[in-house]
Amino acid sequence: MSTGKSRRDQFSEATRAALLEAATRRFATLGFAGTSLEDVAADIRATRGAVYHHFSSKKALFEAVFQKLETEAVQKSRAAGEQGDNAWHRALLALDAFLDTCTDPVYGRIVWQEAPIALGWVCFAELEDEYAFGLIEEHMRDLMAGGYIEQLPLETTARLAFSMLGAAGQSLSVAQEADKPRLKDEYRLVIGRMLQGLVTGGRAVMSNG
Repeated sequence: MSTGKSRRDQFSEATRAALLEAATRRFATLGFAGTSLEDVAADIRATRGAVYHHFSSKKALFEAVFQKLETEAVQKSRAAGEQGDNAWHRALLALDAFLDTCTDPVYGRIVWQEAPIALGWVCFAELEDEYAFGLIEEHMRDLMAGGYIEQLPLETTARLAFSMLGAAGQSLSVAQEADKPRLKDEYRLVIGRMLQGLVTGGRAVMSNG
């Protein structure tokens, strides 16, 4: 029995991908309130019915765009961290990748500015937990296991780091483009120094480089 996808399935997947791409452009430039399903459909020369075939509402379409962006962001941070040769270096590389993603106008507008409004704060917070918290907790666990920071309550430590990164992301999303490189460097420096404050006694303070 063939396991290949039918032409109809391939067309359906291509339509869904095109809708996500068009919606991403619309949400990033006009916001959630300024975007209509009709306009998204028109961008790819589809009908409103084609949109509803894949997404039950504008909110559902926005959530799918959000999930795609967050999945890509976490994958980017994870891949960057895997290039490090120890837990400290991996955490800094992952931090760099995260801050770099937050300087992207599309990601910044949709994830940090529009999502809390479009999805509601509770749903937004739950999705952020689902996509991002686990990776941060992994890094905190590895830093403790490697003796890079004190053995502290893991979830509490990860939650504080999670909050710091969220504050950095929100700030970068609304910053002027010319200010983003400087702010990114400042957040990297300050977050790194705050982590250094948790360094295990007797271990030399690590470089942020």
